Amino acid sequence: MEFQQQTFTPAAWDEAYAPDGSVREHWQYVLGSLEELGAEEFGNRQQILERILRDDGATYNDYSTGLVARPWTLDPIPLLIDSQEWNQIESGVRERAELLNLVLQDLYGERTLLRHGIVPAELIYGHHGFLRECHGVALPGDQQLIFYATDMVRAPDGEIRVFSDRAQTPSGAGYALENRLVMTRVFPSLFRDSHVHRLSLYFNNLRLKLNELSPSDNLPRIVILTPGAYNETYFEHVFLANFLGYQLVQGSDLTVRDGYVWMKTLDGLSRIDVILRRVDDFFCDPVELKSDSQLGVPGLLEAVRLGNVTVANPLGSGILENRGLTRFLPAAARHFLGRDLSLKSVASFWCGDPQDRAYVLENLPSLIIKTIFRGPGSRNISGAQLDDAGLAQLRDTICADPLKYVAQEHLQPSALPVREGDADARRPAILRSFAVAGGSSYTVMPGGLTRVGVQPGEIEISNRLGSLSKDTWVLASEPEKQAGPVAVGDTGLAGRAGGGVELPSRVVENLFWVGRYTERSEAALRLLRTVFTELHAVESLDSAGRSLLLRAVTQLTATYPGFMDEVAEEALEEELLSVVLDTDRAGSVMYSLTALLNAVDQVKDFMSADTQRILNDLRDQMEGLPTRLRQGFNYAPEEELDSIITTLQALAGLAQESMVRGQGWHFLELGRRIERALQTISVLRSLWVPAMPEQDELLLLESALVSLDSMMTYRRRYQRDLHITNCLDLLLLEPDNPRALIYQLQAMERHLKALPTPVDGARLSTEERRLLEANSSLRLADVQKLAQPGKQQFLRSELDKLLARIQQLVSETANSLSDRYFDHTAGPHPMSSWGLGKEP
Repeated sequence: MEFQQQTFTPAAWDEAYAPDGSVREHWQYVLGSLEELGAEEFGNRQQILERILRDDGATYNDYSTGLVARPWTLDPIPLLIDSQEWNQIESGVRERAELLNLVLQDLYGERTLLRHGIVPAELIYGHHGFLRECHGVALPGDQQLIFYATDMVRAPDGEIRVFSDRAQTPSGAGYALENRLVMTRVFPSLFRDSHVHRLSLYFNNLRLKLNELSPSDNLPRIVILTPGAYNETYFEHVFLANFLGYQLVQGSDLTVRDGYVWMKTLDGLSRIDVILRRVDDFFCDPVELKSDSQLGVPGLLEAVRLGNVTVANPLGSGILENRGLTRFLPAAARHFLGRDLSLKSVASFWCGDPQDRAYVLENLPSLIIKTIFRGPGSRNISGAQLDDAGLAQLRDTICADPLKYVAQEHLQPSALPVREGDADARRPAILRSFAVAGGSSYTVMPGGLTRVGVQPGEIEISNRLGSLSKDTWVLASEPEKQAGPVAVGDTGLAGRAGGGVELPSRVVENLFWVGRYTERSEAALRLLRTVFTELHAVESLDSAGRSLLLRAVTQLTATYPGFMDEVAEEALEEELLSVVLDTDRAGSVMYSLTALLNAVDQVKDFMSADTQRILNDLRDQMEGLPTRLRQGFNYAPEEELDSIITTLQALAGLAQESMVRGQGWHFLELGRRIERALQTISVLRSLWVPAMPEQDELLLLESALVSLDSMMTYRRRYQRDLHITNCLDLLLLEPDNPRALIYQLQAMERHLKALPTPVDGARLSTEERRLLEANSSLRLADVQKLAQPGKQQFLRSELDKLLARIQQLVSETANSLSDRYFDHTAGPHPMSSWGLGKEP
């Protein structure tokens, strides 16, 4: 592998190489070390890097391709910044954060910037990020802007310029930390010997600041508010929640009562002190802001006004992301700080100003046109890429609504080396740096998140467009002492409650369904595997027995009408394939597996790294299953199902061995036991209630035992040929058989006792009464009697009656659990006609 100087564009600054082609001094050790690895070893390291990212579940949800969880991409060559230059960047970012903090205070306070004409009032009041409802609302202390991020680019002259500010819900810090953790594992020696500044100080100060913001004197309860699993940066929300030790919640998990914010848990309401939000301003409170928002907490703004909860960043801080504000920041700096900013902005022009507009219309080919707000339809437009007709249309668009548009000087970003296959290339790069309030100023993350364009000369570099990321190494002149974790408050056992072991009902509900869908998928796969084996067996069932086995598939998966009607031989294959592969068919294997993964996505913060690897394997197996199963249907289709069954067992095993025995685990196990009981009953009612001729009955007994994973147990326990009485004893009444129905009922009773009891402890809950009846009915059953046909010689009616009743009781238990623990009354609602969905 060899790094060679390559021409990017004549105007671009090359980060790694000087104009004469020599390697810049602070790049020499890193590039030299990577070159010494050789192409083969470097490729191996890159594969390890990609595997770690995959195992960590690092993704970016891409809305443009239908909410596809796109793998996070990290280039193995870091961006290097020497200590001397970083000191200048750091002080500039800190100064800019301090200025924007003062601007935020002023816009929701005295508004001197507007009264003195330093910032045009139209620019502020015309931006949807300015929330009049937040006037006078302030966090304790002098710092209102808690988190801040800024996007920077190195201009062709080598100077760093700011072109964007992020102050509402700045994203990327979690991805930057993930990149760092991966790089230190893949290149440990190189990282250590390069003396790279650590990121720990930033995150320690983040914890400290959030604790300081608590309005409570007790150990604060801090949560991270996420829009949910479909947000673009949901991985980061989960990652930060796990890293910082905070509970990840959605709006529906919280409620406002008596002016306080509470989390709805199975044990009741638990007060929340600080909310680190990743939900945009306008969606945070449907009572006062966006009335149809499903992401926020009704009444949140009123609780903030009362000082009973702190939200960071504060509601209304989205106004600082107004792209037109950049044009007036130099004047604001002179007003508040008495000096110019040391970190300059890219030259910006607001079209609402007549002089700026005239300049923009005159120089469109050399400018980038943007709207003052971000969001759908706010793409950047390069005048240089438009023809005469396009430029004329753009002029008309700007003149029609000039307040809405800003223009920025078109600067070619600097070039960074990236790996493309076995060769290195140059791509444009931008750097996002992060700052958190603390003390009297801000702590700046050393480095940040570097993003690299996919193609040379790109004007818009973003994750949404598929950009690569890079770790950013700020090189110290000597080894840096690593900062350890910072203790906050009482760290003894008495402080554990503040960290919170209570779970929102949404979390336990999804864990409950993870358990159910895991068992449902496994049961369907096992029965289908048995059916596939039977279809290719030398000694097979006659038509009646075969029909019974196929009907069992339909009854177990509820994919009606399926095999309940006669299916022609030529349609048999397609129906079976549909039961396995049709993701749009409720009850199919792929439908259940997809539902399982969707439920897991809602509780990713409870999944270990090993569990994430198992889930990755499951996704890979699902992706390749349609092709493999169709190709192998005529000789051994059951082989294609084995790996998925094994993966599901591994998933259940990890939960059994790794999860803390808390509420979440109990609900996960309840879901598994309820579903296994229902699936077992379905198989037995389908295959053993009908009384068949001896030969067919033996094959059906074997099919049921195999599909319920009890064939080996039967042989070792009874050491004789199959008999219906022994089979019923094993699968109904054997308490030591984890596949037996009695085992499921007793396990459910144990887990129910561990849940919060909503009634007097001396009484039985509805669920306990139903399980008691089911357990008693089963234990009192006479297996000999159940094995005998009733008045109808072809039907074991007593067995059917017993199983039907237990099935009903278990189903009612599941419904009762859902009603008791998963449903909650709504919080406050808007009182205006607009809030009720009518015209204002």
